[in-house]
Formats: sequence, structure tokens, C-alpha cells
Amino acid sequence: MAQLLKVQNMFLSSDGFGTGEGQSLERPFGHANPMELAAWAGATASWPNRTDPGGSRGLDDYFTRDFSHNIGAEIMGRNKFSPHRGPWQDLEWQGWWGDNPPFHTPVFVLTHHPRPSFTLSDTTFHFIESEPAAVLEQAQAAAGGKDVRLGGGVTTVREFLDADLVDTMHVAVSPGVTLGSGVRLWESPDELTDRFHLEVVPSPSGVIHHIFWRR
Repeated sequence: MAQLLKVQNMFLSSDGFGTGEGQSLERPFGHANPMELAAWAGATASWPNRTDPGGSRGLDDYFTRDFSHNIGAEIMGRNKFSPHRGPWQDLEWQGWWGDNPPFHTPVFVLTHHPRPSFTLSDTTFHFIESEPAAVLEQAQAAAGGKDVRLGGGVTTVREFLDADLVDTMHVAVSPGVTLGSGVRLWESPDELTDRFHLEVVPSPSGVIHHIFWRR
């Protein structure tokens, strides 16, 4: 079975932005409030950071549970890994996630400034300067026959879309959240229907799931 490159549970504002302006250590998503964009997932029974019993079931919970299904490696952009720009000044920075990152697979970080790989718990981070197709080839080799998740951010997803490497994509749009500026995935999801089938599924939570698969 062919290995797929999948975008899963990508959070988007109603005006098409996945993150805001002004990323910093204190504001990983810039002026965007990630709790607003991720509210639908945080309310589910399967949300991995849930500390109390309960939570919703149904469609939202399905996508939350499916996030790690058959994933053997992740690709992300440097801005998802770090707020720092330019050459690495501090190699002690090891991501936002503490000693037990949520990936549990090899992670390939796209950067113009490679640094040595390191491992935290069961996640190894590799820092790669290469074209999307070459990075995907490395990630597929490391995935052990499983699929590869394209974790973002938006700029990285667009690079792989432009290279026509994405096989499936799930984007959750929050109709009540407007950012106005930042990094935009689209002005309309119809921009992608020349290459993808698109199913739009509203959820009782209010979020609208956009499911794309290659034509």
C-alpha cells in the first residue's frame, strides 16, 4: 500500500488564516488565540491533554482520535518548532513540548540552518535543508511503511501543495474566529478543487470540517 502524505486537524480561521502575526516565545501563534481555533478538539473525549472525564463524541472526536492513526513520521516547518529566526543561537531550545513531545515518531524540521538531531522520549527531531520532495523521501523511509503527517505551519503546507505532494488533507474551519492577517492557507477552499475532491461537513460544535483527497 502506498504511503500517503496527510495534513490532519489543521485549524483555520473563517478568513483562511492558520496563524497570526508576531510569533514570539510568549505567543507561538502570533496574535491568534490557539484555544479559540482548537476549541472543537479540546472539547472531545479523545483530546490528549484532557485532565477530566467526559468530553464529546461523534465527528469531532473521530478526527481527534484519527490524528495519530498509521502515522510513522512528521514533517514540520521551523516556525512550528521554534520562534527563533536565523542561525541557531541556542541549541538548548528543543521545541515547545517539553520532555515528552506529542509526536512519538521521527520529525523532520525544514530549516535553512540545520543543527544536530536529538531525541526526546520516543521522538527524534532531524533538521533538514532540502526541497519538499527530498524531505518527503527521507520521512517516508523513516516511517516504516506508515503514512507521513505534514504538520504545518501554513507556509510549509503551501510549499508541499505547490509541489503537488499532498495526498489527503483535513482542515477544521472555525466560523466564529476571524484573524484579519497572518499566514493564510486560502481565500476559498475552492482554490484546491482543481487537484482535490472536497467534502464539507459541518459539525454540531459549529466547526466546519473540510476533507480533501487527491483526484
